Amino acid sequence: MPVLRSTLLIDAPIRTVAAAVRDVSVVRATGPLAQCTARGDLLCVGDELSFQVPLVPGVRVPMRTKIVRADDSGISSELASTDQLVRRLRHDITLAETGAGTLVTDSVRWLSPWGPIGSAADVLLMRRFVLKLLQRRGNAVRSRVLSLGRAPVVVAAAIVHKGHLLAQQRSYPEHLAGRWELPGGRVEAGETDEAALIRECVEELGARVTVGARFGPDVPLPKGYLMRAYAATLADGDAVPEALEHLAVEWVPVERLAELDWLDPDIALLPELHALLTETL
Repeated sequence: MPVLRSTLLIDAPIRTVAAAVRDVSVVRATGPLAQCTARGDLLCVGDELSFQVPLVPGVRVPMRTKIVRADDSGISSELASTDQLVRRLRHDITLAETGAGTLVTDSVRWLSPWGPIGSAADVLLMRRFVLKLLQRRGNAVRSRVLSLGRAPVVVAAAIVHKGHLLAQQRSYPEHLAGRWELPGGRVEAGETDEAALIRECVEELGARVTVGARFGPDVPLPKGYLMRAYAATLADGDAVPEALEHLAVEWVPVERLAELDWLDPDIALLPELHALLTETL
């Protein structure tokens, strides 16, 4: 199969770059995106993208791909169906931490269905299209990383206790009331992420937490904010968190994670939350 690949080095943490490569705005800046099924700003496994691929001048052919991997190490997609312009297609963005920043390797491979004619089409059409796509995506990723690096930070706590995750139900604003989210809030000037999480959990739940390791990608939020997620446990195992600012709090087992109507940004963390809970069982 033909393979085209590009690399770039970005002076930013891998989680921020992981957010950029999954960002729907980056996908839109890359090429003629017709439709995307993502609920939030980040692509998740199972999301589908519809593109318009230029076949000849003035003629565009639709193509659909599905996200099959999306995590801190990058993102991958494949054809959503086989009845398309090419027989096979695989797109991989792989991230690696280095001493100079995050190395981004972007590769696209495909298989045309037309034999020798398809090989000629690869040279004249697909290769040209993919090369432009790789260049535009690299520029868009770099630009998005810069904007995310300047964003004010919101922190979220994945509080795990006895194999359950604490979720809280929003009471406001009206259009978000009833949906679920992780506890947390904005990091104030002079605060560390950990101090902000401890303060927010006391304010929202009336309980202190012990903050653990970060997990998952950075998650873009509305109004230019950026969310970082941390694992956490109750500082006092006998404490009973209360819904001081929310409609309700609930301890959710791993098998019910997908049942809750999570806020869109929290949906991007569900695979990592599932893994976090599974590790404690």
